[in-house]
Amino acid sequence: MTFEEGLSGRAEDILRSIVRAYIETGEPLGSRTLSKLRNSALSPASIRNVMADLADEGYLAQPHTSAGRVPTEKAFRFYVRSLTAKPMPAADRERVSAQMNQEDTVEARIECSSRILTDLTRNVGIAAAMPATSQELEQIELLTLSEKRVLMILVTRDRMVRNRVVALDEAISQDDLNHLRNYVNHNFAGWKLGDARRELLRRIEEERAAYDAVLQRLTILYDKGLLELDGNPRIHMEGASNLVGLDLHLTRERMRDLFRALEEKKRVVELLDRFLEQSSGELGIQVGLADAHPAMKELSLIGLSVNLPGGLIARIAVLGPIRMNYERVMSSVMQIGRELAGPRP
Repeated sequence: MTFEEGLSGRAEDILRSIVRAYIETGEPLGSRTLSKLRNSALSPASIRNVMADLADEGYLAQPHTSAGRVPTEKAFRFYVRSLTAKPMPAADRERVSAQMNQEDTVEARIECSSRILTDLTRNVGIAAAMPATSQELEQIELLTLSEKRVLMILVTRDRMVRNRVVALDEAISQDDLNHLRNYVNHNFAGWKLGDARRELLRRIEEERAAYDAVLQRLTILYDKGLLELDGNPRIHMEGASNLVGLDLHLTRERMRDLFRALEEKKRVVELLDRFLEQSSGELGIQVGLADAHPAMKELSLIGLSVNLPGGLIARIAVLGPIRMNYERVMSSVMQIGRELAGPRP
């Protein structure tokens, strides 16, 4: 075990006990109560001395003069570093697998993961599908609409579907659109989207002098985003109402600010991007989110990024109070990550 700098093994052991007890009860702890909880040979006086040292080091705070001590953000960070994600109980794993396998598409599985995380942890479950140019093309469909508009439908091999309506300067007939669709599907089905876009541009540039009619029309659609995913991640979030009953020490106005922040998808994406920078499958934990938003000071985020088989990147996370059951949340996030990353049966 690696000891925290400046702390003895005894102090670390007592600090872990304090954090665990506070997570369980939410109440300040005194030395006598802690001595009974630990069933320790240490006397309350000895524990009191250690707690005084921990307070001096910034690990404990005293809400009121006559009250016991509570762990600070620094204490929770120490506690989290000492944890490892344990496997979920077999019954829970089987239930999660059954729920995930009911979904037919990767997007549905990602959306389902946010619901499951909320159910398992009673916190806020977040799941985001991050568009990636490494997704492989299954097919496109092009449909003419009124007023010189075209519906471009993009289907990738992981069953993700994206629709985009574009306006053109000149109308293109449905017969011409069918010809363009067949050209793209014949030449680029199975290609990664980024590679297909680059190759299509190369062909357009190479054949520009020949003024090929197909490539001329493809140039128009290319400029409108053909074979390109929109850059907006699909965000799924469940359980925000679970934050209402928590004692986050927020005024009514700050609580409104918190919910406004969570309603802004851009801010949620920034939160995931900022604190889940680890490699795929590696758990990221951020204790205290004041840097992201003042109203998130007493919240923590636990999550990870997952490279899915079809090239899509998913980010899943649990947002909850600093006083959360970290071990359960860590295990839940890791299990959902494994389900997403693995092939469907």
